[in-house]
Amino acid sequence: MPGARLYQKVAEKLAEAIAAGDYPAGSRLPAERKLAERFEVSRPTVREAIIALELAGSVEVKGGSGVYVTDTETSVFSSGERAIGAFEILQARIMFEGEAAGLAAREVSDEEVAKLAEIFDEMVAENATESSAEVADEKFHLHIAQCTHNDAVVSVCQHLWKLRNNSSVSAHILEKVRQAGSKPGIEEHRRILEAIQRRDPEGARNAMRDHLQRVVQQLLDATEAEALEQARREVSAARQRFALP
Repeated sequence: MPGARLYQKVAEKLAEAIAAGDYPAGSRLPAERKLAERFEVSRPTVREAIIALELAGSVEVKGGSGVYVTDTETSVFSSGERAIGAFEILQARIMFEGEAAGLAAREVSDEEVAKLAEIFDEMVAENATESSAEVADEKFHLHIAQCTHNDAVVSVCQHLWKLRNNSSVSAHILEKVRQAGSKPGIEEHRRILEAIQRRDPEGARNAMRDHLQRVVQQLLDATEAEALEQARREVSAARQRFALP
């Protein structure tokens, strides 16, 4: 797969292993840690590879049970859209949006600060509803980009959000986060807002990076929840087997 991203290469290798009979239909894939060791990649990369295979219909992720093979017919995994994974997008956002926040703190006008505060209030109201939409969150981040008064920065940030929203693999992981009940962190966004209000570039940069690092942890927690639940079930079953009558 020339030009394929790392998680796609892992997905292809996994699909080939399935087709070769290493993992027959109905069998459960090895633990994430084992797959990461086998393919010499990080665990987030394995997670994105499994999600790509799930979207392709090759495996099924069963909450609290594991990842099961459903299709052994396709010997080569194909991902025509070359979707960028959520962790890769977040890595870029940490780089660019962190610097954008620092620049915005230097260049922002009083009117733009007031507008950012309004959007923050919209986010608070949105979080209080049952909706899983993150409209105000996106507005908040893109308004900060616009406060830099740099069209190139705005274009990059808009593109990263477009990738976040349109990549099938990224969208699938974000849906898992929403199902786990996670929403945009209000206090983290408040710290970003307050740093920009103070015209504090370093504070704004660090607040944005800290926020996005927490989003990375949210994604890790959400995609690891099924594995943790399976571990809990296995421990519980072992306790029952060895319990005294």
